[in-house]
This record gives sequence, structure tokens and C-alpha cells, in this order.
Amino acid sequence: MTAIDHPLAHAIKPLLDAVGASAVDPDEARPDDVLLEWEGQPAVAVRLPGLESALDRLLGEVRRQFGGGELTALDRASKQRVVAQLEERGAFTIRHGVETVAAALGVSRFTVYNYLNRQQANGKDA
Repeated sequence: MTAIDHPLAHAIKPLLDAVGASAVDPDEARPDDVLLEWEGQPAVAVRLPGLESALDRLLGEVRRQFGGGELTALDRASKQRVVAQLEERGAFTIRHGVETVAAALGVSRFTVYNYLNRQQANGKDA
């Protein structure tokens, strides 16, 4: 039985998909993979994604939450909610995060900063 066929791999597949990770056969595990055991035996190794793809995954997740279409087609209020969600998930701690999000939304960096500032101001008023 390969790691991909193991019941544990099937059980954790939705989680792996959500975080952009992949199941790997334990024999092919690298030192930075997470080895999961089943009944005391290595069952599957989890290969976590690098940070370089984190923002793309976050944008894809938000795109799905907002109907699956292009984020540029959203109205202003929806774009503000997208920015708020991405801020909560740490998207703007990633290098070039503001620029990447601005391009995905079809707005300027200045607009993204305005949305972030408005969100922070509203948070202080609450």
C-alpha cells in the first residue's frame, strides 16, 4: 500500500488541499516533511508548501469564498471584505503582498492601503 492509498492519507486529504500540502510516501520523506504514524508504523509523510505559494493559496481560497469568479469583478464593499479577510490571515506580512492583492483585485496599492487603514480605524471605534 502506498502512502497515497493509506486510509490516513484519505482522511487528511481535505486538510492537505486546504493548506497546499501533499502526501508523500514515508520512504521518500525529506527531513523537513512531517511523518505521520498509523498504529505505530510510518503511514504518510506530509510535505508542507513553501511561503512563495502562500499568497496564491490565500487568494484562491478567497476567490472560492466570493463565488469563484475574478476578484476584479467584485464590488467595492466585497473587495474591502476580501482585504479584511486577507489581513486576518496574514497576507500582508508576505513580501509584495499589497502589490499582489492589488493586482488580483484590479485596484491600486493605494486603494488596498486605504481599505486596510479604514479597517484599522473601524476596529478602534468598535
